[in-house]
Amino acid sequence: MLKDWEMMGKTAGDEGADWAERFERNFYLYIAKLKEWIDLLEPRPKRIEEAEEIPEIKEMMNELPGPLHLNFINELEEIIEHIESKRFD
Repeated sequence: MLKDWEMMGKTAGDEGADWAERFERNFYLYIAKLKEWIDLLEPRPKRIEEAEEIPEIKEMMNELPGPLHLNFINELEEIIEHIESKRFD
């Protein structure tokens, strides 16, 4: 996913669009795995603030480029609040 993000920023036109689609697909696969992992936590965080304090979540945030932080936090909040978003291709 991070390589896709990097390549998306280095390309333009059709090639850039291909990397953007690949990034989006892989980002949401990453989020799906994050949801699976969070659902297995005991105790499962009940609030976004609790989730943000988990060392692994902090590490993930450190690895993500700044522009993705808001997207990640929004997705994390939906996971914590059991909100299922529809994704369209």
